[in-house]
Amino acid sequence: MENQSLTFVGDEEAKVRKSTKFHPSIWGDYFIQNSSLSHAEESTQRMIKRVEELKVQVKSMFKDTSDILQLMNLIDSIQMLGLDYHFENEIDKALRLINEVDDKSYGLYETSLRFRLLRQHGNHVSTDIFNKFKGDNGSFISSLNGDAKGLLSLYNASYLGTHGETILDEAKSFAKPQLISLLSELEQSLAAQVTLFLELPLHKRVKILLVRKYILIYQEGAMRNNVLLEFAKLNFNLLQSLYQEELKKISIWWYDLALAKSLSFTRDRIVECYYWVLTLYFDPQYSHSRLICSKVISLVSIMDDIYDNYGTLEECRQLTEAIKRWKPQAIDSLPEYLKYFYLKLLKTFEEIGEELEHNEKYRMLYLQDQIKAIAVAYLEEAKWSIERHVPSLDEHLHYSLITSGCSLVPCASYVGMGEVATKEVFDWHSSFPKAVEACCAIGRILNDITSYEREQGRGDNASTVESYMKDHGTNEKDACKKLQEIVEKAWKDLNQESLNQKNISRLIIERLVNFSRSMEEIYMSNDMYTNSGTKMKGNITLVLVEAFPV
Repeated sequence: MENQSLTFVGDEEAKVRKSTKFHPSIWGDYFIQNSSLSHAEESTQRMIKRVEELKVQVKSMFKDTSDILQLMNLIDSIQMLGLDYHFENEIDKALRLINEVDDKSYGLYETSLRFRLLRQHGNHVSTDIFNKFKGDNGSFISSLNGDAKGLLSLYNASYLGTHGETILDEAKSFAKPQLISLLSELEQSLAAQVTLFLELPLHKRVKILLVRKYILIYQEGAMRNNVLLEFAKLNFNLLQSLYQEELKKISIWWYDLALAKSLSFTRDRIVECYYWVLTLYFDPQYSHSRLICSKVISLVSIMDDIYDNYGTLEECRQLTEAIKRWKPQAIDSLPEYLKYFYLKLLKTFEEIGEELEHNEKYRMLYLQDQIKAIAVAYLEEAKWSIERHVPSLDEHLHYSLITSGCSLVPCASYVGMGEVATKEVFDWHSSFPKAVEACCAIGRILNDITSYEREQGRGDNASTVESYMKDHGTNEKDACKKLQEIVEKAWKDLNQESLNQKNISRLIIERLVNFSRSMEEIYMSNDMYTNSGTKMKGNITLVLVEAFPV
């Protein structure tokens, strides 16, 4: 593996550098050395054969199920167990039937489930269907208070709302306290679901981690289908084997790159980078995309630490100008410690481009533009930090929506997606449409709310929390509350765009929705990327290390 000895700047200039130290990699070369993580070839072939047998049985379930409620429950279970990519045609056909059904006689559970399933797949469904559960006083009727299953279904459906759908806001406010009060009375499987989704609702959950957790809940339920349960466990194990092989490749690439060693002030988080990418798409057909996107995220993470944690203002200017030029000759204007990083950045992009089909190579120009934009925005934030400047919230978001990485990373995720990622997709994304802006707002603000105290303690540039406090003369608690409201509005924007898009594939919009979900998960209680200790390690272990016994 490559090594690189770097000469750093003199002591006098180094004194103005920030002194933040990040904890070392938790994983080291674990995914390189532990080849035993993957199943033996013979075992893998047996699992693949059994999966194909089970797939035939599940397809028969679709054919043999004429009851609409049973069909809805089948689709819901298949989606929650991570099996839906095997049955896209069957699900689409079933949803057309579900969309046409008369739901007037449905109770709270069935009405909410139908609404959620259809909305999740981009179908317009009126919220008027929930009016029948309200009394003359305009509130939800008290007879629903003890219906935990129905309330949970309503609660999860309420998060697919768009602007102006106030009944869903009311549903959320009604269902949540009722679920909390019922929690101690529920049977184990339902209680586990309620606990899981009160922590973070279904619509905001990362799919692959949800699948891992839900399989354990599903197997304890009295209504479980043993065919689906066996299928889900085998399917997860096969996916995990694929992920381990991908992570081994990306870890070897990372260690050969040697940037974490030579730039020791940066976060060494290649496993966390890969896990983050996995939250965008877990399906096996996106294997190449995950490798590309992991490389991009890992390099952008290093850039973030150069601008935010180590580089002087002049060095940040020099790096920005070099990135804008995007030529090897620009290395001459850089300090010694940045030359190696800069050349590796260009080389990695060149290698990614070489892996693409001839008619896909243009995509790298869009990705380069994203890198250039984030470098310019990083520089502006570096100026704020040095000058102790607290910008207005509007000025802050003008740059920090870009530095959130929530435009760059989804763009990187499209690069290896094949035919679905057309030039029109890249043009649409680069125009910073509302869906991209919403994703960036969710990521930026959640990051800032979670990181506020830690970053202010180390002298970072002002966050959106501080900008809001300055604009409105309010305290931290009120600022965070108002900013959280902006996050919820952004989710409604994203939901609205998911329903409205006609020219952009739902597969593309899903990347933005999934990346927003990853932000909710990673910034739930702390910055689990920077501080990748107990919580993040546990999530990664569940998804990438521990297989299901079968």
